[in-house]
Amino acid sequence: MCDAKKLTHAERSVIVYPKGHRLKEIYLMKLHLIDIVKEEPMLKKIESEIEDAITLKALVFISFRLGLAIAVLIIEYILAQRAELFAKNGPDCFCPKCGTLMNSKGFRPRTMNTLLGKIRWERQLRRCPKGCKGSHIAPFDDELGIQPYQKYSNELKQMACILAIFVPYNIAASLLESLTGIEINHVTIWNWVQCIGKQAVMKLDAELENLNNGNNPEEEDIEPEVALLPMLIGGDGVMVPFRPVRGTAEGKTVWKEVKVGIIARITHKTTKKGKEISVTVRRRLTAVLGNINEFQSRLWLTSLKEGVLSAGTIVWLSDGGRGFWGLFNNLYSKCAQGVLDFFHAAQNLWKGAKAMFDGRTKKAHGWFKKARHNLRLGDAEKVLDEIEINSKNLPEDAEKISKNLVIYLKEHENHIKYDKYKESGLPIGSGMVESACKWLIQQRFKCVGMRWSENGFNHLLHLRLLWVNGEYDDFFEP
Repeated sequence: MCDAKKLTHAERSVIVYPKGHRLKEIYLMKLHLIDIVKEEPMLKKIESEIEDAITLKALVFISFRLGLAIAVLIIEYILAQRAELFAKNGPDCFCPKCGTLMNSKGFRPRTMNTLLGKIRWERQLRRCPKGCKGSHIAPFDDELGIQPYQKYSNELKQMACILAIFVPYNIAASLLESLTGIEINHVTIWNWVQCIGKQAVMKLDAELENLNNGNNPEEEDIEPEVALLPMLIGGDGVMVPFRPVRGTAEGKTVWKEVKVGIIARITHKTTKKGKEISVTVRRRLTAVLGNINEFQSRLWLTSLKEGVLSAGTIVWLSDGGRGFWGLFNNLYSKCAQGVLDFFHAAQNLWKGAKAMFDGRTKKAHGWFKKARHNLRLGDAEKVLDEIEINSKNLPEDAEKISKNLVIYLKEHENHIKYDKYKESGLPIGSGMVESACKWLIQQRFKCVGMRWSENGFNHLLHLRLLWVNGEYDDFFEP
């Protein structure tokens, strides 16, 4: 390191800067920081580390620590001031037991682990002069939005929980320590997720109860140009591994279906190759570990929030699951165009082709390719006629498959007019729904070796839903 002359404050004050140059402002700010550092032994130690740092990486990390330390001092100073003012000018406190005006017990220390580090301050305690049990309170704690005996700040919990939304709890704890230097046990993070997830479940239950009582929720604030776009609604199911017995990991895995719904606004864009594709502009998800009726109420609640009653074009898109199409008939058949996932329909055509032409023969492949093409062009009648012609004199099992195919296509005769859907710019594949299942459920809940309790799954699921729906930060607001 080269030696440089250290200027006194007097020498610094007479330095002439170019007119309007921001360097003067920066330099003066640096002087203020230097004064703060000189007054605090802890900051002075960090300053000496900065002077010894050589690489840019070392300078950045040490300066980051310095910034955090200064931020802690600023917050502690502000808290001390506010605690004094609150004690003098704050409202009177009365005993919740007997109603007597509470007396001051002086100032007592409080410590909180935060994203910046440990913060310490003193605030006034009050107690009933009659000694009523449970009357010992700190009014300034309520003003700050913190609970008695709370050790970790809310924004720290917020960051830890959002990490747990994406990765296993032990990895979330490790990432939190790497990012902030704060060490928290992964079990603590698990407990936070359970607590906050339970609050999210209770909030949703209250909204559902309100809906059941005939009170529709308020519509979300959606940009006018987005509200004019077609609304796509769909549902699908995905299997998740659960523990067979509550409270223990022993026993054989039990697989249960989680139903996922999506409400999206879609538009179109043209790729570089000139192909027109559907693009999601706005998306909201709902999901439930439960039966189709529980899923139906949640999907309808989300649909109302997204403006289904005032939407123009509405499309229901799903595979052939009877439960989901029953839901469509109950809720959306009068206002939406139902579309059977084309690729699911094609899969059923292939099953019929194998049955009618004895397996994976060239004839089966040829018929399937032609039938799929006709179905894609909206000529379902021609496909049905060909199935009838080729279903004569089949073995009993093959005949049953071909008959089921005919029933399947006739049940969805109003949902397989793919030529008209494409002309109208509507999607014919449920890839958007299946994709939602993958990144909402599979990416977090189906990693190697994972098995869930129902409560553990539900609480984390509702936090993931808050995040994907853009409501996570608002949920932590006081």
